[in-house]
Amino acid sequence: MNFAPRIQNLRPEGAYRVMGLAQELEREGRNIVHLEIGQPDFSTFNAISEEGKHAIDAGFTRYNPSEGFGDLREAIARFSEKRGIRARPSQVAVGPGAKPLLLFPLLALLENGDEVLYPDPGFPSYKADIEIAGGVPIPVPLVETASFSFDLQALADRITPRTKLLILNSPANPTGGVIPESDLRAIAALAQKHDFYVLSDEIYARLVYDSGNAPSIYALPGMEDRVIIVDGFSKSYAMTGWRLGYAILPDALAEKVGLLLTHAVGCTAGFTQRAGIVALEQCDAEVAEIVSQYQERRDYFVGALNRLPGIRCQNPEGAFYAFPNVSDLGIPSTTLAERLLNEAGVACLSGTDFGEFGEGYLRFSYANSMDQLREAIERIERFLSETDR
Repeated sequence: MNFAPRIQNLRPEGAYRVMGLAQELEREGRNIVHLEIGQPDFSTFNAISEEGKHAIDAGFTRYNPSEGFGDLREAIARFSEKRGIRARPSQVAVGPGAKPLLLFPLLALLENGDEVLYPDPGFPSYKADIEIAGGVPIPVPLVETASFSFDLQALADRITPRTKLLILNSPANPTGGVIPESDLRAIAALAQKHDFYVLSDEIYARLVYDSGNAPSIYALPGMEDRVIIVDGFSKSYAMTGWRLGYAILPDALAEKVGLLLTHAVGCTAGFTQRAGIVALEQCDAEVAEIVSQYQERRDYFVGALNRLPGIRCQNPEGAFYAFPNVSDLGIPSTTLAERLLNEAGVACLSGTDFGEFGEGYLRFSYANSMDQLREAIERIERFLSETDR
């Protein structure tokens, strides 16, 4: 078939591909430690699940407004104020997961040939969505020694008259890095000077460690009219399968994204939206508890990685990923990830699943039990001791 150019470069997302390979090995009787998929291992919090079941019984199973229920949009606006994000409910668009809300603003804003800067290594859907929307993806390297924030000079050097938008992700997948406010201020100055939009993916904003926080560029002076925030419920509330996300957008863009939601998905399931209100308003204590557990896992797993020969790993400030530098092992990242799966029974991702600048790195999700993390370290250590590389 003759496919349109906008989908010619679409590739599987690495996490789903590796999960499928791992499951094939399990069907053959192999025992696999799953550290490849970015999914909380906790159950959805009880209050959320109960509200979802109650909402089904109450009839929230029918069509509803494409942009989401008004009271959920109001709850999102109130919740966002805690992070210095002042937005009206009319600026909020609700979707079935955050992914449509990454794509639809690009469809609304980009013309063929417009350039979009995005982090590399970064979430693979960024590049795919830019191309689907007719844009030109321009990768900007992240710097390991700067907690995987941008190389600001490299960012500035890539700005051209065709630059339409910059994508941020903080805390980041795959690195766990948090962009410091000083860097955000520098980025905001570039956006204002060169007149481009910023799409800030803040899906991990509540998963920050050591009593830190992940500041939002939206909250900086003069940025509210050029920033799009994308967030959702999957990571913080263990609601990956509920498919509930949202965006905060400038008013005119919110209206257009609402129309795209109308024609692409119709609406988001009503019972998930009712559960989302409970998540925002009643589950702060549960979120704090899982953050505490993730931090304990991070401290163990990153410390253990750093004790292995040929591996060094920055301490991630947020999300639930470790992104160790394995370049000293002398094995290409893709080959190393494949060998760890097939020879050691540890499923992880190559850094190149997140872009060309991911070579020399692996990504592990530590959203798994301490027992499984310890088992993974033992298997990796045994693999390294037995391999001739």
